[in-house]
Amino acid sequence: MTTIPTTTSHSGLTLPVLGFGTYKLNGATGVEAIGRALEKGYTLLDSAFNYENEGAVGRAARLSRRDHLVVTSKLPGRHHAYDEAIATVEESVYRTGLDAIDLYLIHWPNPEVDRYVEAWRALIDARERGLVRAIGVCNFLPEHLERLERETGVLPDVNQVELHPYFPQTEQLAFDRERGIITEAWSPLGRGNDLLAEPVIRQIASDVGATPGQVVLAWGIARGALPLPKAASDERQLENLGAVDVELNDDQIAAITGLGRADGRIADQDPAVYQEF
Repeated sequence: MTTIPTTTSHSGLTLPVLGFGTYKLNGATGVEAIGRALEKGYTLLDSAFNYENEGAVGRAARLSRRDHLVVTSKLPGRHHAYDEAIATVEESVYRTGLDAIDLYLIHWPNPEVDRYVEAWRALIDARERGLVRAIGVCNFLPEHLERLERETGVLPDVNQVELHPYFPQTEQLAFDRERGIITEAWSPLGRGNDLLAEPVIRQIASDVGATPGQVVLAWGIARGALPLPKAASDERQLENLGAVDVELNDDQIAAITGLGRADGRIADQDPAVYQEF
């Protein structure tokens, strides 16, 4: 079983530097896939209310004999109003069957609706009630994070954002790091694009004796991000987990970062305007 190194937030929240994404892992087959991942050494599970698999994630966690699991879920945009947010967090806890959810995030800021501060106050209160143990956000830009701190005095422990070599998020990573916010990376291997076929990545993989996917995940970890790859098969789960043992030098990291593009987002989901419900 692989032991994954850890990283710590400004408040003392400690997470492994590599997590496990569960999007589209639902029902009994989802429970089985997640359970196999836990057996291999993953301890951080990423889910969301909108993934409709909090039950599967919770069941896999309850069946696991692993200690110190971190189960994550997320608040959808349609429930940013305070009372709705509290009820949604409660519902998430009930769905998992756990006593509390370890990490709960606001899924998107939805700035046009402009209730994310209200939603954040609800998460603060949910933490005080013991419904969740730590709180954070997803897809928040620096101005969103600054507003949360200015209006509530509470900074998120985590900011989960789209981050991969085509969209390396250098400025966001630096902003989060300066404030002790852990930056998680969704779609860290890209999705439906040619990322893993890039000659630069394939050459580095050959040089270090790793797979292209391991190199990309190791690049994210080396830059201070926490990748959340999803994998249903045993082979891919093990491959991704092996990324924690891949070491890249500064030139290799810079070469991969150089693949970044101005239009590098997978689906053009700019948090400044994107609305998720």
